[in-house]
Amino acid sequence: MSSDNKITLPEDGMLLRIFIGGWDRKDGRPLYEYIVLKAREMKLAGATVLRGVMGFGANSHLHTAKILRLSEDLPIVIEMVDTEENIKSFLPFLEEVVDDGLITLERVKILRYKAKRG
Repeated sequence: MSSDNKITLPEDGMLLRIFIGGWDRKDGRPLYEYIVLKAREMKLAGATVLRGVMGFGANSHLHTAKILRLSEDLPIVIEMVDTEENIKSFLPFLEEVVDDGLITLERVKILRYKAKRG
């Protein structure tokens, strides 16, 4: 890819974190998948889904990955870093689809955003 097509991000960015449950669904698919695919469609810089092994939320219900409870509703965290403008444009979508969870924003310094090209 030539340098003309290089995607860059400014040093000042935003980190969006979305905390949901592994059993959360939207239109028959996992909610985390629905969110990541929408972020890609909206051309956000990227997204990462992390599965927790233990946690609790607003209702204090404990979610854990104990050996006998492997199918339990484990915590999911979706992280996205992009410009403030792009992240804020994504928030109305999240308001529509996240019924139960936590959404946080924080300012970050972007030190590197680079893809290895073959």
